[in-house]
Amino acid sequence: MSMGPVWGAVLIAVAAGATPPVATLRDLGPALTHCFKAPDRSTGSEVTVLLSLTRDGAVLGKPRITFSKLVGEPEDKRAFVAAVLGSLSACTPVALLPSFGGAIAGRPLTLRFIGGGPAKAI
Repeated sequence: MSMGPVWGAVLIAVAAGATPPVATLRDLGPALTHCFKAPDRSTGSEVTVLLSLTRDGAVLGKPRITFSKLVGEPEDKRAFVAAVLGSLSACTPVALLPSFGGAIAGRPLTLRFIGGGPAKAI
């Protein structure tokens, strides 16, 4: 039994507990950084990352660290940078509304990660 084609309908399925697709810049920062967990002994460290997204919410190219202030022992510094880059991998691709994805695709975005504190978009 076939229902035939359905024209003009858009279905966005959201799993239980999942967040709806991002529709604004205000919501994009938290969506990209909610996976970040600052490692122990990272208070005082900061990293700013420059990246671009595709219209589908995947990272376009490689994120680039444009600023870093890393404190502590060398292994603490490496752990902090690894946590930042790992969180970007874990949080992407981020679900974007198609119209929003088209508007931001390829545009530079800056995220600031702070040890012992929240990450935020700047």
